[in-house]
Amino acid sequence: MEMQKEMVGTKGVTIQEKTDVTESSRCQKTDTEDSSNVNELALEIVKRAIAAAIKFVEETKNPIKNIQWLTHGEFTAEKGHRQIEKFILTWEYQERWVYHTQFIERKDVVHSYYYLYCVRWSNRITMRAMLQVPASVYFTIKITKNKLPDMPIEVSYVFEGHSFVHRPGMTRFREKWLRDITEARSILMESIAF
Repeated sequence: MEMQKEMVGTKGVTIQEKTDVTESSRCQKTDTEDSSNVNELALEIVKRAIAAAIKFVEETKNPIKNIQWLTHGEFTAEKGHRQIEKFILTWEYQERWVYHTQFIERKDVVHSYYYLYCVRWSNRITMRAMLQVPASVYFTIKITKNKLPDMPIEVSYVFEGHSFVHRPGMTRFREKWLRDITEARSILMESIAF
């Protein structure tokens, strides 16, 4: 009997040793996986920090431009039209682009008036003279009925086919947005047989 106890004890030790080896290799795999996860996370943090630093330096050297917008008391549809044109002059784009601003409508909503404008851009120099493809930017000027006359108006704009709402002074205009819209429209027009 004593002998059996020894065997059981020996078997237990042998099994325990195997378990320890298995546990040890599992820990090494987990440590390796954890290290790679930590490295990936650290790399992502560094990439974001570098991107933020680049953006900060760019904005310091070349700040996002804006204009002094009208107040509620100064606003008229025509003045809003002129303000949009003045704001667009702060954008950087090549001379080949021309635009036309048009007042679309005034919407009377419960506590506000929304003045809607469309700025149509086209490229003077196109490879296909017959195919003029415009790109539109839609501006909304919000006049809140119960705001004081000396409060500034609220302005937002969206590029055709995009859902991101821009606010003046918050995002830098990219000419690429206009090119992307006109190129997409051009491809669509070419695919339609007339």
